[in-house]
Amino acid sequence: MGASPLRREVLAETVEVTAAELLVVLTDGRRLAVPLAWFPTIANATDAQRARWELIGDGEGIHWPDLDADVSVEGLLWGVPEH
Repeated sequence: MGASPLRREVLAETVEVTAAELLVVLTDGRRLAVPLAWFPTIANATDAQRARWELIGDGEGIHWPDLDADVSVEGLLWGVPEH
């Protein structure tokens, strides 16, 4: 009861943006599928703009340079939409 669970740093490995979802594969094997409607900047972008992403740091987040948009892995895990 006094022991705390081990915390592992979870990072993004790959990203895919479909017409409906932001799909992120994490380094621990999980796959997150988040409604694209949560991120209006990305949802309203062109397919080419959505496809041009880069990982921030070692995968702590995702950056879309054409959109000046960022999404953090921590935010995805906590269910935080764009505001």
